[in-house]
Amino acid sequence: MIKFLDLQKVTRLHEAEISEAMQRVVDSGRYLQGEENRLFEKEYAAFLGQQYCVGCANGLDAITLIYKAYIQMGMMKPGDEVIVPANTFIASILGITRCGLTPILVEPRQDTLEIDDSLIRQHITPRTRSLLLVHLYGRCAYTEAIADICEQNNLLLVEDNAQAHGCKDRQGRRTGSLGHAAAHSFYPGKNLGALGDAGAVTTNDSQLADTVRALGNYGSASKYVFKYQGVNSRLDEVQAAMLRVKLRYLDADNERRCSIARRYMEGITSTAVTLPQAMPEGMNVFHLFPIMHEDRDGLQAFLADNGVETLIHYPIAPHRQECYQQMNLMSLPVTEYIHAHELSLPISPVMTDEEADTVIQLINKY
Repeated sequence: MIKFLDLQKVTRLHEAEISEAMQRVVDSGRYLQGEENRLFEKEYAAFLGQQYCVGCANGLDAITLIYKAYIQMGMMKPGDEVIVPANTFIASILGITRCGLTPILVEPRQDTLEIDDSLIRQHITPRTRSLLLVHLYGRCAYTEAIADICEQNNLLLVEDNAQAHGCKDRQGRRTGSLGHAAAHSFYPGKNLGALGDAGAVTTNDSQLADTVRALGNYGSASKYVFKYQGVNSRLDEVQAAMLRVKLRYLDADNERRCSIARRYMEGITSTAVTLPQAMPEGMNVFHLFPIMHEDRDGLQAFLADNGVETLIHYPIAPHRQECYQQMNLMSLPVTEYIHAHELSLPISPVMTDEEADTVIQLINKY
């Protein structure tokens, strides 16, 4: 079986360093809000070129904490609208609605699979306060048009960087440093993955960073003094230590992903397959390698029968989910097409050329 993502092999890449980091935490006796957190936050902020990084429990919490902080700071209020790509993972939208804000779904482009910047202006109303830019599949979704729209309409540009650790824009800036704030998920399967749930918020805004940190610590900035009605959302010391190890290898791991992607792009010649749009170097770190196929389910079954594991990202669009029944009647044809035809091929730093060639041969055969 060619696994979609072999996390055991990924962990073994740096097994000795991970084991040493784990033992260091155990020996320290400090398992929350200790030195590993402080150092990871410092190192990850420097990696992105940001002043502040605040660890939290997961990526969904990171989005939620950003918007809760903006509400506490008086920059937003419940009922305000947040523009978000319609084809994103549900967590992007959950982070908006958890704060009493209203998600405004905008279709993606069918060639890039990212939010269509030509459609954003028509969705802006007097209640629009933010744009949540999701770097889906590991691609940089930022454009100069989006920056101009946000500046001209005084919108807070928040990045959901859960899938694009290490990615860059055309100027070489890292995703996660392009807006007013960014949310990061370090779920184990991400390009920068922990050994459990983990997340972070990055920003250059000191007030936002302080507010996010307090909100994630029960609403407390100093022990037993509670300024806000907060939550418990903190990055534990074990995960921070793991992430410090893996951060050192992130660019090299991403390059290996890109190598597999180039192999796919050159080798898959079937006219029934739509491959990802090519982008300048560094602008796609291939968290996922999504293809489109009219007989997606048949192709997936064929690959499984021949020992290749694939996944669908995502089988049901957010506006079709039962938890958002108020959106169920929306017509979003591009989003619906993507969700009906997308198939993610195996890709990871531990995948071999031979495994990629097997996938290529099977797809061309089908």
